[in-house]
Amino acid sequence: MAKKSMIERDLKRRRMAKKFESKRNRLKDIINDKEKPGEDRFMAALRLAELPRNSSKTRIRNRCLVTGRPRGYYRKLKMSRIALRELGSDGKIPGLVKSSW
Repeated sequence: MAKKSMIERDLKRRRMAKKFESKRNRLKDIINDKEKPGEDRFMAALRLAELPRNSSKTRIRNRCLVTGRPRGYYRKLKMSRIALRELGSDGKIPGLVKSSW
């Protein structure tokens, strides 16, 4: 089980990224638009830099929904390999058969 603080920190980052997503996209569009004057693009870059760092999508870490484990993560199932094996062994995931030899 991951530390509760790390799980909460990641959830906070997800909320911030969702909150500032439209503002970030608007500023990035202005910055990347070569038709706009350089001064406007520079001001947009400054405003983008003023936004919180944790509002960036790249700061989000994929974590298991069951345990909070950051590694061995299956995106399709949103859980780690260990949680997947345990739930599969218990028969809680339909269609999953754990092989053992």
